[in-house]
Amino acid sequence: MQIREATRKDAPQIVCIFHHTIHTVNTRDYTPEQVNAWSPAVPDAAQWAETKFPARTTFVADDNGTIAGFGELQDDGHVDCFYCHHNYQRCGVGRAIYQQIENQAHRLGLTRLFVEASITARPFLASH
Repeated sequence: MQIREATRKDAPQIVCIFHHTIHTVNTRDYTPEQVNAWSPAVPDAAQWAETKFPARTTFVADDNGTIAGFGELQDDGHVDCFYCHHNYQRCGVGRAIYQQIENQAHRLGLTRLFVEASITARPFLASH
C-alpha cells in the first residue's frame, strides 16, 4: 500500500469512499436520517476535484489502484475529510494516512492540527 497525494483521476473513488463509508461504517453511530442528510448521494467527482483539491492536500492510500482511504489537510492545520473504505477498517490505513498528514503539517511549519470529527472517527483521531 502506498500513501501518496491524490490526483484528479482518484476523485471518483474518493467520492465513493466518502459516501459509502458514511452509509456503512457511520451507521453504527448515526440514524438513517442523519447519514442521508450528511451524504444523500455520491458527490460529483469532477466538482469535488475542482473545489477541494486546490484548497488542501489530499492523501490517498493506494492499494494497487484501489483507493483504500483518504485524508485532507488544509494549510491552516484543519484536517477536513478523513475516511477509510469499510473493507480497509482497522488495517493500519488510517494510521498511515494520518502519518502523512502529520508529515505535511511539519513541512508547512504547523504547530497544531484540528478537526470536527464524527462520533465514529473521534476515538481514532483523539488517539493521534
